[in-house]
Amino acid sequence: MGYAQSKKPTIMVLPSDNWCDQRYFMLSFNDQGNIISVPDYQTAYREDSEIGAVVSQIGQILTDLGYSLKDSEQEIKRLSVVQAEDNVTQSKNGSTYAESPLDILKRRTKSDIIIQIGWQVNKESKGKSVSFTIEAFDSYTNKRIATATGISKTSNEIVPRILASSVRQHIKKFDNQLTQYFNNLEHDGREIVLTIRRWDNWEYDLETEIGGEELIDIIQSWLTQNTVNRNFNLTDFTENFAQFEQVKIPLYNKNGIAIDARAYATELRKFLNKEPNNIPCKVMTRGLGEAIIILGEK
Repeated sequence: MGYAQSKKPTIMVLPSDNWCDQRYFMLSFNDQGNIISVPDYQTAYREDSEIGAVVSQIGQILTDLGYSLKDSEQEIKRLSVVQAEDNVTQSKNGSTYAESPLDILKRRTKSDIIIQIGWQVNKESKGKSVSFTIEAFDSYTNKRIATATGISKTSNEIVPRILASSVRQHIKKFDNQLTQYFNNLEHDGREIVLTIRRWDNWEYDLETEIGGEELIDIIQSWLTQNTVNRNFNLTDFTENFAQFEQVKIPLYNKNGIAIDARAYATELRKFLNKEPNNIPCKVMTRGLGEAIIILGEK
């Protein structure tokens, strides 16, 4: 825990959903039959003349405050295709599980916090002003954890500089909100969602008894021993499906390495693979904060 307290969260700065929508930088993908619209960051960076400079300016402000910055533009460039058919994970038996482009970006960069910046240029008689909203979201839960809004003085400077100057005037309160949230995570644990499913060709289910205990009870016992202050909720359960929400996991393992939902679920998978359980299973993820363990097949 001493190691964790010396760290500030890693961040990634992106244009806000509203900014992308107003400029028609959106794309749609099929999420298990539902058509979802999400920001098209790749096109925004390629076609908009301001976004790169704005993100760079905001990132520098936060870096000066001690945050570790993940370069969203460079990460987005590595996503060669942002289409629905490329945003699925496939099991060996052909089952699929969809991820949005933002989910994939979060998983690749593994930033703790997503900073979204949106702005609007207002034409004035003596130049222009810029109104802005900057928001921070927990990458694991998508919860809004900090926000700041403001409007700049009238200026003839370029928009990124006007915006950066105005953000600096509001950044102290924003920084305090982020710091308080991260301190709470260190004490209370990071929240993830864990889902347990079974392949339909597996002969057992979550009510199968192993050594005198039902499998669901064995899993709950493991969670009790491997969550912060034993915090988790079983919110839905059938013999084929179990969903655990508000699963509180440590921020870091004993080696100081950040733990995400996949790393946590992998430890449970290893436990289920061992004697006396001997259950083959597969870990699948959605972003950083949701893991799915499917029982019965690797």
